[in-house]
Amino acid sequence: MKVLIADKFQQSGINALTLAGFEVNSQPGLKAETLEAALADCNPDILVVRSTKVSAAALDASRRLKLIVRAGAGYDTIDVSHASDNGVFVANCPGKNAIAVAELTWSLILSCDRRIPDQTADLKNGQWNKKEYGKAKGLYGRRLGLIGYGTIAQEVAKRARSFGMSVVVWSRSMTPDRARSESVEYAPTPVELALQSDVVSVHVASN
Repeated sequence: MKVLIADKFQQSGINALTLAGFEVNSQPGLKAETLEAALADCNPDILVVRSTKVSAAALDASRRLKLIVRAGAGYDTIDVSHASDNGVFVANCPGKNAIAVAELTWSLILSCDRRIPDQTADLKNGQWNKKEYGKAKGLYGRRLGLIGYGTIAQEVAKRARSFGMSVVVWSRSMTPDRARSESVEYAPTPVELALQSDVVSVHVASN
């Protein structure tokens, strides 16, 4: 069975697929505009993508494609309707990168509070304004607002407690009872959450 990996993919994953008996063709440099030709040439049974867009034209280029796996949570980069019309299954991997994204979230929050990009730019220009950049309020004792409470936001909330922050959440699925069980505070609307929060982080689908 042939697998075309049309995006960057860890070598350990490629090795595992090979050991499982798959014929793996890894082309990490593929883009949406070159995927169609690659599918026609490789003619795989399985396509693995991450950021590469899979259009209807690309789907039509493969004669035996059975499965598309998105190595990530969403699948908005794939023409799912056309895939279904052609009997091609689409799968994703929700939660697999939640910790990595939560860590990135915290790097951005800390960068905002400590104005790290501004400090870095000044330092590269030979300036060090300790007095100005020492004005950060810090995070301890402050409140983090999370809009959306999926797997990533839950990992962000765990790390907030290590910083000594309280957490308030708004989500379509959040209820006061669930908030109590999750040891977070409940906000009835995103606006109410923003009014209560020192930091707001958004974790919802882009639609």
